[in-house]
Amino acid sequence: MLLLKNGQILENGILVKKDILVDGKKILKITENIEEKVDRVLDLEGKFVSPGFIDVHVHWREPGFEYKENIYHASRAAARGGFTTVMPMPNLDPVPDNYENLKLQLDIIERDSVIRAIPYGAITKGEQGREYAEFKELAKYVFAFSDDGRGVQNANMMYESMKVAAELGKAIVAHCEDNSLIRGGCMHCGRRSRELGLPGIPSICESVQIARDVLLAEASGCHYHVCHVSTKESVRIVREAKKAGIKVTCEVCPHHLISDEMDIPDNNGIWKMNPPLRSREDRKALIAGLLDGTIDIIATDHAPHATYEKELPMQKAAFGIVGSETAFSQLYTKFVKTGIFSLDFLVEVMTKRVADIFDLPFGTLEENGYADLVVIDLEKSLTINPDNFLSKGRNTPYVDEEIYGIPVLTLSEGQIAYKDEEVFDIKYL
Repeated sequence: MLLLKNGQILENGILVKKDILVDGKKILKITENIEEKVDRVLDLEGKFVSPGFIDVHVHWREPGFEYKENIYHASRAAARGGFTTVMPMPNLDPVPDNYENLKLQLDIIERDSVIRAIPYGAITKGEQGREYAEFKELAKYVFAFSDDGRGVQNANMMYESMKVAAELGKAIVAHCEDNSLIRGGCMHCGRRSRELGLPGIPSICESVQIARDVLLAEASGCHYHVCHVSTKESVRIVREAKKAGIKVTCEVCPHHLISDEMDIPDNNGIWKMNPPLRSREDRKALIAGLLDGTIDIIATDHAPHATYEKELPMQKAAFGIVGSETAFSQLYTKFVKTGIFSLDFLVEVMTKRVADIFDLPFGTLEENGYADLVVIDLEKSLTINPDNFLSKGRNTPYVDEEIYGIPVLTLSEGQIAYKDEEVFDIKYL
């Protein structure tokens, strides 16, 4: 057994000192002054203890694209960021569109991951949008179904997929992008794209497909989850759909909350992501939508690439930004320390609310619950340096940014998935 002494947990929005006793994969006891004979005691010295974060949107790249990232490194990067459960997207090679392909990924996860990973199954074969994936064959093993990285262009294919997913009790998780409206864009179609003379991706590219899909979700009865909303129009559509009783949920990424198009200094591929950084008005709408519950959760869309794929001008660079290791700390620094979010709220949209909308047995600190937790030093700061990342991906535009609220210890099912060697000199594993 492992005893965590003198931590602080949130109770009704207030930090209170508690001890936490971990036995195997579960939390045995949470109370004051636990005095039990255990294998190991860690004095947390007043550090904050949160439920382990849940990220429903990561790209772990394996199998098929290990030169960008692999499960070994990605899982450790996620653990360093405080994540104990993640859902890897299916844009892999081979695409997990049948059990045989999925099994390759599951076996590597079992071998190499230090945290819980529940992969997606594809909606269409090869994510090509022409033939249906093997939904029934995959359903038992996957978190949900998605063709992330591509929008499903055919409305009937999306509708039929939703009907099958609803029968199987699974969600459809959609990257919303109408290909006819992309127009070769590499950043948001707005003021900054005009200043830089670069082709832009219009907001309606995203919002038009969301509008289509919420009506299909209503007709099919499917739980429809929208990936990485980025525009004020998308927020408005989701808000109205929820008012109409449609089972729609959505996520927003840290970078879309933190930055907008005017933060892009020049034509540098490190700032290229999909969806792109939108207007200041869009960013304000995303923050408001998260605060009022229109946007349900935060997800990173951790999308690592090889360095040479990002050290290019916008039009030639790959889309994507990493986020697993810095997400909580960036959000804590930008929003909690400035009083825009409460600590309780930020934790909720990264833990309990994720579990609630997807009916997962994780995301809380409670007796007899899973020992998935992260210890965070809210006073500790560091400067973002990609050379120190555990991920193979170094593609962040936030180099040299000072952030606070640093995870120093992560437990996944009672096992130490990450520890800051400067804080804890322990040999528990």
